[in-house]
Amino acid sequence: MTLAWILLSTFAVSLISLVGIFTLFINDKLLHKIIFSLIGFSAGALIGSAFLHILPEAVEKSKGISVFYYLILGLVLFFIMERYFYWRHCHDEKCSIHAFTYLNLIGDGLHNFLDGVIIAASFVVSLKMGIITTAAVILHEIPQELGEFGVLIYGGLSKQKALVYNFISALMAMIGALGGYFIADSLQGFSSFIMPLTAGGFIYIATSDLIPEIHRQSNLARSSLAFLAFLCGIGFMALARLFL
Repeated sequence: MTLAWILLSTFAVSLISLVGIFTLFINDKLLHKIIFSLIGFSAGALIGSAFLHILPEAVEKSKGISVFYYLILGLVLFFIMERYFYWRHCHDEKCSIHAFTYLNLIGDGLHNFLDGVIIAASFVVSLKMGIITTAAVILHEIPQELGEFGVLIYGGLSKQKALVYNFISALMAMIGALGGYFIADSLQGFSSFIMPLTAGGFIYIATSDLIPEIHRQSNLARSSLAFLAFLCGIGFMALARLFL
């Protein structure tokens, strides 16, 4: 019965990734205006999520400074993936999809996997704890997934592909939940590694790819609006830290 609750909850969380479905009914001109602000919001949400949620919990679970080594490892791995795999391919083939689109999917997939592990661990403790944790994850995922969807569109994916890829990435929560349920006794050692690694990926994507996109915007009004969205992304994660 516990496993059924875990799978049902993580599937519900995965459905949040389809929040971008409303864009199918918006014309491209309006969507283009909205997307740039979502880029700013997503950058802020990634920074806030890394520094206010993931890293503090990772530090609490770890011993010594190992968490910061894993954080640096996450930054290095995402740099390598962008520089020597995606960037080279796009440079040679002149593809229309930016490298950060793929990196964003990987980083979000790791984050969703971790959410699944956390949800599974909470249900193992009690049904009440599992439901509370699931509700908290859903509340902070709604704006973040909207920002993630905006990044995929801005990166070159069509609306339909962005929805599909974002949903596939979200389904990693169910895989994480299954793993978390069957290896509950070993969760602490695993999460102390994967959490800072994910944080490193989030920080890299936000600072190396998304924030530079805002700087490249020559229109002062649009860049200022994106900056305000960036602050809103950080602010939302700060509020989530206080109340969830």
